[in-house]
Amino acid sequence: MEIRRFGPGHRRPEGPPGTTGLTSQVIHSDKSGVISELAFSRRGVIVPHSNPNQSLFIVISGGGFVQVGDERARIIHGEAVVWPPDVPHGAYTDGTEMRAIVVELFAPRAGDVLEGSAAEIATRRAEVALAEAARGSLAQRDPKRDDYDSGQGEPW
Repeated sequence: MEIRRFGPGHRRPEGPPGTTGLTSQVIHSDKSGVISELAFSRRGVIVPHSNPNQSLFIVISGGGFVQVGDERARIIHGEAVVWPPDVPHGAYTDGTEMRAIVVELFAPRAGDVLEGSAAEIATRRAEVALAEAARGSLAQRDPKRDDYDSGQGEPW
């Protein structure tokens, strides 16, 4: 058994250029993807950027805002957003803190496992699946103040 430590005392400042008020720690990394914990301070910002991989941004405490393309929405603990590949995305907080887990899934490379026409078919299927996933958008929701525990650090 291997215990992976993250959280206070294990994080370091990271993020794309221009990022402020963010520390993070990689929890796991291998050929299929990376899982990291992010901690935003009050008014922390991950500037909009893109990468070639699909990512899932899962808020585990507090809340703030996320951006996918031109869409922006408030997000709180217990919610997640998909950041599609090659689409600018970012996150920020206002007067609250936020912790999130980011799961970045590397695009499948069928040629690493398969050869010949099987590799071509698998690659095309993976490209179609990623393209379909990228068509998503932020979910609409109408939160009510009574739905949230103010002791949990929500942005209300």
